[in-house]
Amino acid sequence: MAGSPDHLFNLRNNFYLGSYQAAINNSDLPNLSPDDAVERDCLVYRSYIAFGSYQLVINEIDSSAATPLQAVKLLALYLSNPHDKESTISSLKEWLADPAIGNNLILRLIAGIIFTHEEDYNEALKHTNAGGTMELHALNVQIFIKMHRSDYAERQLRVMQQIDEDHTLTQLANAWLNLAVGGSKIQEAYLIFQDFSEKYPMTGLILNGKAVCCMHMGNFDEAETLLLEALNKDAKDPETLANLVVCSLHLGKSSSRYLSQLKLTHPEHILVKRASSAEDSFERAVQSVA
Repeated sequence: MAGSPDHLFNLRNNFYLGSYQAAINNSDLPNLSPDDAVERDCLVYRSYIAFGSYQLVINEIDSSAATPLQAVKLLALYLSNPHDKESTISSLKEWLADPAIGNNLILRLIAGIIFTHEEDYNEALKHTNAGGTMELHALNVQIFIKMHRSDYAERQLRVMQQIDEDHTLTQLANAWLNLAVGGSKIQEAYLIFQDFSEKYPMTGLILNGKAVCCMHMGNFDEAETLLLEALNKDAKDPETLANLVVCSLHLGKSSSRYLSQLKLTHPEHILVKRASSAEDSFERAVQSVA
């Protein structure tokens, strides 16, 4: 109903900005409709997934749960064992082919996330390109950026701006696209993350966003300060560790501590793969990514 309160607004915003503990802690919301309760539970379990608590999600979501929750459980299964993904992806494809549930918005979102992890961007877009939610539109922007198609990403961003120009995901998508385009757009991206840092509690996502902008602008000392603050919030966050590796190399400092932690906690990360397959120094492997 138009004008009715959005009980999940703060919970969604916490999740989008990486305030996962706040999303979990403040999820006991009254007067939720059944659909809102399912969405609430999906956001809470996805927050646990962001912390790497895959087994908790797998254990708590049983076979009688609603389709969106089953999809979230599938994401936890996929991420919990990166060396045995075939059965999870097979189940995902079966569900997507089922006329009864295949068009479920959360299932399509999870499919997009998993196929993006697999770097199968065309398959991801089969399930995300139709949109339906701001998260699906935002994921499309990310996918097109990964495909080096900033023109398509810009079209998706315009769709989001027409729906809600001030939406957190619209602002984030704008910042991602500005970073991808580069040049004078880097400063615009920085201002978006700076605005978030003034409006909301500082998170690893915001700190990493500001730090990446700083690195693009050559301000590696400021970037390192931001990244170390992010590391204090989550010592296992892969983006923080990867960005610290790159930043340290540009500052002429040792990156071995951050690389070791990245190898230990996220062995599938692209920097780790490049480092292990490179015949020359790790520094060259990182530079080829950065």
